[in-house]
Amino acid sequence: MPVFASSSRWRANGSVTAEPGSGLPAAFYDRPVLEVARDLIGCTLRLGDTSGTIAETEAYHASEPACHAFIGRTARTETLFAVPGTAYVYRSYGIHALVNAVCEPEGVAAAVLIRALIPGQGIELMTVRRRGRSRRELTNGPGKLTEALGIGLSHNGSSLARGPVLISARTGEPPPIVFGTRVGITKATELPWRFAIAGCADVSRPRPH
Repeated sequence: MPVFASSSRWRANGSVTAEPGSGLPAAFYDRPVLEVARDLIGCTLRLGDTSGTIAETEAYHASEPACHAFIGRTARTETLFAVPGTAYVYRSYGIHALVNAVCEPEGVAAAVLIRALIPGQGIELMTVRRRGRSRRELTNGPGKLTEALGIGLSHNGSSLARGPVLISARTGEPPPIVFGTRVGITKATELPWRFAIAGCADVSRPRPH
């Protein structure tokens, strides 16, 4: 699988800056969803005293049938049509809350699913929430990471720039990234819209390589 560096083209717009203590601004997300999915790798997802580095993402767009918005606006999908930088949190199979970042201009309906994190701050609290699971099992899946950080349906529709759930810019050099097809879906399975840090043990299985 090809490996490539993440992009920093969004920084070329001088207006795309984040206030101290806040998340990435709406301008970061107001771009093609595939660019955002790639550029979120290495950023930090945080809620309260827990955080992790984003190690894996998947892109979804209303033009393809794996996206919830493919069928149009419903009570469930309304958040997907919101302004870029909105948190779209939904319940998967009636069990797990999954967190997504809404992208592209308002009304388009595209989002990036956060699939895995490298645990950062608050590992003890995350371990309690994950009922004593090992460090490797804390955040290596989309439902696991929301449980570990305490992200739930109450955060649906909130701003990822203002919180309480925040995504902040990466620091240092961007990591090498691999891409592959999305997992856990039955439609549009051929699209290579999954991104992950190359060689990262915290990426969910099956890992792209």
